[in-house]
Amino acid sequence: MFENDNNSIKKAQEGDKFEMERLIRQNSGLIWSIVKRFSGRGFELEDLYQIGCVGFIKSIKRFDTSFDVKLSTYTVPYVLGEIKRHIRDNGAIKVSRSIKELQVRIKQLQEEYKNKNEEDITIEELSKKLKISKEDIAIALEASRPVESIDNTYKSEKGEKSISLIEKISTEDNYEDIITNKIALKDAISKLEPKDRKIIMLRFFKEKTQSEVAKILGVSQVQVSRAEKKILQKMKNILVDVS
Repeated sequence: MFENDNNSIKKAQEGDKFEMERLIRQNSGLIWSIVKRFSGRGFELEDLYQIGCVGFIKSIKRFDTSFDVKLSTYTVPYVLGEIKRHIRDNGAIKVSRSIKELQVRIKQLQEEYKNKNEEDITIEELSKKLKISKEDIAIALEASRPVESIDNTYKSEKGEKSISLIEKISTEDNYEDIITNKIALKDAISKLEPKDRKIIMLRFFKEKTQSEVAKILGVSQVQVSRAEKKILQKMKNILVDVS
């Protein structure tokens, strides 16, 4: 069983401001370690620290003291998520106007094609009609996808109650390593160029074959294979620099 100050956590959950502030002070080093990942993004680190504290408070309020997991580990996704949401909502991560305009044109064509043919239009057909590369269309489609929040709730497998994404995270002994690796991996992916990020998402998250990725992007399988090797090496270098 992990050592958590459950008495202090419960008091904070019940509205004890002194205990909440004490928990924040105890974990300030953790919050700062996350904040520093976002240096150079155009935001004051002190401001991001305050945002991170908001995420930390949310984690305290939702923490189940019966969990066999460190509070410091449990709170990482909350702090990270709150900071990323703030950066996204305040314009540091923004979809360009040209991509937004392309998204509108794609949506119109998708609806027209669907109404006329009763099936979805392919990226290849969109490329021909808009006279734009398949790669640019794929990037626009990816950028239009909503961002998943760790606060979103879903029905549990048994359908008994709604649970958030964070509550679905494993509580096994290697939990902290899993979370740390996921954070590092997401950070490495975010530093890739849009085209490289698209290849990684298609290959390893959507489990597409190299041939399928090549068809989507309008390139050869050999080109995808070569690009993949370079991207993975680039990610490896990023991860090494971070560690």
